[in-house]
Amino acid sequence: MKNTKKHSFTNDALGNLDATALAKKIKNKELKASEVVAASIARAKNINPDINAIVTDNFDAGLKSADKIGSGFFKGVPTFIKDMTLVEGLPSYYGSEAFAKAKASKTTDKIAKQIFDQGFVNLGMSSLPEFGFTCTTEFANQEPTRNPWNLNHSTGGSSGGSAALVAAGVVPIAHTADGGGSTRIPAAACGLVGLKPQRGRILLSSMLETQIVDLAIDGVVTRTVRDTANFYAEAEKYYKNKKLPAIGLVEGPSNKKYKIGFTRYSVKDFVADDKSYGVLKETAKLLESLGHEVREIKMPVKDQFHDDFVNLWSMLGFMTHKFGNLLFKGEFDKKALSALTTGLTTMYKKNMLKTPFFIHRLKKAYYDYQQYLKELDVDLLLTPTVTSTAPEIGKMGINQDFDEMFNHVMNWACYTPYANACGCPAISLPLGHDDEKNLPIGMMLWSNHGLEKDLLDISFQLEAAKPFKKIWA
Repeated sequence: MKNTKKHSFTNDALGNLDATALAKKIKNKELKASEVVAASIARAKNINPDINAIVTDNFDAGLKSADKIGSGFFKGVPTFIKDMTLVEGLPSYYGSEAFAKAKASKTTDKIAKQIFDQGFVNLGMSSLPEFGFTCTTEFANQEPTRNPWNLNHSTGGSSGGSAALVAAGVVPIAHTADGGGSTRIPAAACGLVGLKPQRGRILLSSMLETQIVDLAIDGVVTRTVRDTANFYAEAEKYYKNKKLPAIGLVEGPSNKKYKIGFTRYSVKDFVADDKSYGVLKETAKLLESLGHEVREIKMPVKDQFHDDFVNLWSMLGFMTHKFGNLLFKGEFDKKALSALTTGLTTMYKKNMLKTPFFIHRLKKAYYDYQQYLKELDVDLLLTPTVTSTAPEIGKMGINQDFDEMFNHVMNWACYTPYANACGCPAISLPLGHDDEKNLPIGMMLWSNHGLEKDLLDISFQLEAAKPFKKIWA
């Protein structure tokens, strides 16, 4: 396949507008919701054969309901839900052939209700790798989900389908879930804004409600900071966790100045490549020019975290492999699981006796992180989101030798998991670009617990100072 990009932006009702602008036009009756949804469906039909990001479409029902939605800030704006979330009337396959016979759900998960309450029109379910267990959206026996910027390359994962659909212009915003970077990694790979919110900030899908360690949380990917800010402001109106400080509506950059520590290095001396490091240094200089106090630091996270996270990850694979029939009520065919999940099972069996110890340390990470920021005397951390641009399709494919695939995953996605373990907010922004490969480079900012508003503020500042590259330009 040629080293090429493919998008669906055109002169239709969607244009190149973000979700906030579309919602305003629908509210002001400059556009009908059905016109916007019809344009989105046309784009999806045009480009999905190239990017393979839609698992199940909901086009007919979405179009019929578009003009009937009564309220919500994003009334009439089309979106997709990640295919690990229950939506009444649609099956969920969890990215796995083990669910080939899945039936339409009779219920809708809480997070989906929180999204639909904002007025979004669901156009279907977006792709993910098996159970979201890896950071590329590739499969054992079907075409991978491809990156619109360069179709030879991965979208990242596990929310790769949602990221591809937003980057390609099918919808301006789509649902994600992040258990080790699965919102931020595809955002970085596809040139999007991806915020993993504070643990407990929003409601969860049923799959995430019974976690042994509360790592995973739902979210969205967008093309603009304001869409992300408006999404969380509206989500907070539906459900507000009283234990957390409110985010409120962050409407643009403030004059607030932050102490920011940045580093190229992750745990076990995993390190960003030269191009990503170059963008990191450029971002640090840009932040300094905006009046922030910026200095290079050493990554505060202990190397032990890497092993603990891997052990938990493999434990999740083991639990799914061994107890899938009980967890998923009979729609589960264990024999159809990929080498990814069975490999995680084998890995966990070797470390099973370490379980109570790594679980204890991972739960303690919440408090460790607060101490790290205090010792460093910083408000925010800045790191690359991943160590390089998105890899070529196949480099981390789930059909290759498990150990080889695993090493590639660990090297590439080494920065994001700690924010899941400690529960803090973290956001990936498209602040660089590899012109040779035509691929985005994402940078990640981390705040203290409950301070998404600081991340949105600094993100608005960076977006204004260095507008994000447009795929249609």
